[in-house]
Amino acid sequence: MPTDTTPEAVLLELLDVFLGNWLAELADEPATGIDARAAPQVRAGQLAEILGRSLAERVVLGDLFGAQGGVLEHNVSVEVVKRHKRSSLARLATMVDLVRRHLPELGDGAQLFCLMSLVSAGALSAYVPPPPSLLAAYADEPALGVFHMELRDALRASFTSTLVGVLPRS
Repeated sequence: MPTDTTPEAVLLELLDVFLGNWLAELADEPATGIDARAAPQVRAGQLAEILGRSLAERVVLGDLFGAQGGVLEHNVSVEVVKRHKRSSLARLATMVDLVRRHLPELGDGAQLFCLMSLVSAGALSAYVPPPPSLLAAYADEPALGVFHMELRDALRASFTSTLVGVLPRS
């Protein structure tokens, strides 16, 4: 029977700590970069830029998001999963509050955005940095480079698309 000392349980604990630290740092940052008077779509882009930059700087957090569903939540006890999910709910509420502070028009869509952004961050982090063989292929055939994006740019594009997609239509 899995115990609390499996590598997966330890990494879930680290995920929680890193996520909590990231959210605390975001909450402490002044709202510079977000124009409170701008249209919702503009603020969505500004918020996406801040979140994308911030997450791109936290490579390990992105890697942990990427491993969470397919690896980390396996080989752990029911108690570990419940503890992790309870903590995740609290972290999600913190992130939703932070997002709503800058984009209140999202309403209930803020939670969907937050969930999707963390899943996207995990998925996108798997592609950065590209392995040497991929970089060599891009150098050999520059047309293949269309598949290469910097993590910050990819996160910003993903977050902007999701934010604009969940904004209510008038």
